[in-house]
Formats: sequence, structure tokens, C-alpha cells
Amino acid sequence: MKVIFLTGTAGAGKSLLTSKIKEYYAKNSAFPATLNLDPGVGHLPYSPDIDVRDYVDINSLMEEYALGSNGSLIMANDLIATKIDQIQTEIDSINPDYLLVDTPGQIELFAYRESGPFFVKNLNGDEKMNLFLYDGTMITSPSNFVSLSLLSTSIRLRLGLPTINAITKTDLIQDKLNEVLDWSSNDDNLEEQISKEVDGETLPLISDMYRTLNNNDFFDDLFPVSNVTGDGMVELESALSRIINLGEEVED
Repeated sequence: MKVIFLTGTAGAGKSLLTSKIKEYYAKNSAFPATLNLDPGVGHLPYSPDIDVRDYVDINSLMEEYALGSNGSLIMANDLIATKIDQIQTEIDSINPDYLLVDTPGQIELFAYRESGPFFVKNLNGDEKMNLFLYDGTMITSPSNFVSLSLLSTSIRLRLGLPTINAITKTDLIQDKLNEVLDWSSNDDNLEEQISKEVDGETLPLISDMYRTLNNNDFFDDLFPVSNVTGDGMVELESALSRIINLGEEVED
């Protein structure tokens, strides 16, 4: 079983992309399954094959422990780690070729508490990787682009997984998309654009951050995709397959 974790900021499109990738693998004669790891989600654009809400109930936690919404989400996400054996048993009973793990919208609850990396490490899989989503509507300025690149790198280090980065909602940023893609591959242009946007103490800080990422090869290729139009899905899915299948792509 190959495992793909989908991470990113709230609203980046993780759940919808999860459903699109599942459709792709199913169309190409593979057997995919989805695992929803968000205990607080109200609606999903797909029917999860395994759902953490079957094991952890946010409302029950709020009532039993007199917690607010944030406190109950924190407790629920920590409790997920204690349910890993039961979740693994359910996954094994399905025995998919690919398991798509839709992580919580509040990424800090998954990546930065110990329960998230524990779950990643202890979930059984032949190969595991991370797909980080840059919300296209959040990276139309160079400083925001660098900030999300730092977040992607931080999560990559926290989870310890090979990572692919994708830009979502590209249908909403068509006029800026080529410029954003250029920032990821042209250091001089990115630095020039940063200098136009910020000054004072902020400029050297942002410049130092992006140079550090670049010098350590953390500026990876970005794959632009649109869940609405389907643009870029073939390229993204080919990149996923190259990593998760160790070079052997799923045939179209």
C-alpha cells in the first residue's frame, strides 16, 4: 500500500483534491481508498472509506470535558493517535493500492503536535509521501510566497516525508500564475520583487529566509492545478506516481 498525505492551510483544497486523485487512480485500474483525518469537518466532497469521525466525536468531547471548539479539536486530534491500531485494522481490511490521507484543515493540529508525526510514522505503508498545497489565492505576493514555502518546508521536516508542492485554485490567479511559478525558479527575480514589496528590517529577513531555502534545495518544483477545470492534474499525478511508485508511473 502506498500512502499519500495531503497537507496545507485551511481552505487550500485538500479534500477536493483528495477526491480528484482518488478518481484518477480508480480510472487507471488502481484501487484507491480515502482516510479522513479531520475530526471537525462538517462536509466532505467525497465519501471517505475510513473516517476518523467514527472513532472521535467532537461534540461528545465538548460536552464531557466542557471544552470550547478549539479545545475539543486539540483533544480530538491527539486522541486520533490512540486509535491508530483500530484505524490500521480498518485500512488493512480494505487493503487499497493507494491510501489518500486528508489531513485536518488546521494543519498546526496535525503537523506541530506530537500526535501527527506519530501517526505518520506508525501508519503501515510500503511507501509514504506528502503533498503540500499552496493556496493560490494566498501567494500572489512574493512575501506570502516565501512564507508558505517556509510552512511547506517546516511541515516536510516535521513529518519526515518526501514532499511534492502544488498550487491550487490556479483558475482564480491566471493573471499571476506565471509570475508565481517564476519566483520558484528564478532567485534574482524573486529577490527583485521582494525588494519592491517590502523595506526596512523586513527586507533582509525575507531575503535571508528564501536564500536559506534555496541554498538547501527546499525550493522544489511547483505543480499548478485547478480542481475546478482539471488543469494540471495529469502533471501532478505523474509526479506523485514517480515518487510513490519509485519511478513507475500509473498508466493513463
